[in-house]
Amino acid sequence: MAHNHTSSPWINRWRYKPQARLRLFCFPYAGGGASIFRFLSEQAPAEIEICPVQLPGRENRLSEPAFFSLDLLLATLLKILSPYFDIPYAFFGHSMGALISFELARSLRQIRQIRKPGHLFVSGHRAPHLSDPRPPAHLLPDPQLIETLRRLHGTPEDVLEHGELLQLLLPLLRADFTLCETYNYRLEPPLSCPISALGGLQDQEVPHESILAWRQHTSDSFQTHFFPGNHFFLNTEQKALSTVLFHDIYNNLMKERL
Repeated sequence: MAHNHTSSPWINRWRYKPQARLRLFCFPYAGGGASIFRFLSEQAPAEIEICPVQLPGRENRLSEPAFFSLDLLLATLLKILSPYFDIPYAFFGHSMGALISFELARSLRQIRQIRKPGHLFVSGHRAPHLSDPRPPAHLLPDPQLIETLRRLHGTPEDVLEHGELLQLLLPLLRADFTLCETYNYRLEPPLSCPISALGGLQDQEVPHESILAWRQHTSDSFQTHFFPGNHFFLNTEQKALSTVLFHDIYNNLMKERL
């Protein structure tokens, strides 16, 4: 049975499930907040509790400074999230969130007394050992950074045209881009949990082969799923995405390991 955890600004649970048999921790894309995962909370079966991670600098934590360093963020997440690992759990991250969840899973291997994730879902991000072919966006002046956002199709056009709103958003996006673009992959043994790698069929930023390349990062089972849409298929294919996530959790985790 799940323990009764006190509320935390880091975990935005819309549906607290004390009888949950598994928690799915969700990590957002650059500039995104916990609210992007509300659809999962609404569609999750009774025994799965959705735990979107609310990082500083966005939504209800807008006044807090965002992290610029993945290593510093990971050290903080290990402390904050560890009490929630008292029941089986899995990680799901999209784009930046995929990188965070992958490295968090690797960091947890160093802590002997903590339960390890039972499944890793990595979405909309190239396999971490592959170098980024694009020039760093976090160093761009504001006008070029805005054009990068426009190309990614993740920021509504009315936001990009709204000067005041954009000035609130740009520091967070620059911090998130810095976190991703200063990441240095370190060679380690593959994870021992299953990995599901997800991609968009029309994603120009993350081609199919870079999703397939996640295969080498697990010694367990590996699945790939591709959805209609661009880099932000997460926002347009919510029903299909939910179906895949819960299907893989049941097939690879809940049947065998709970």
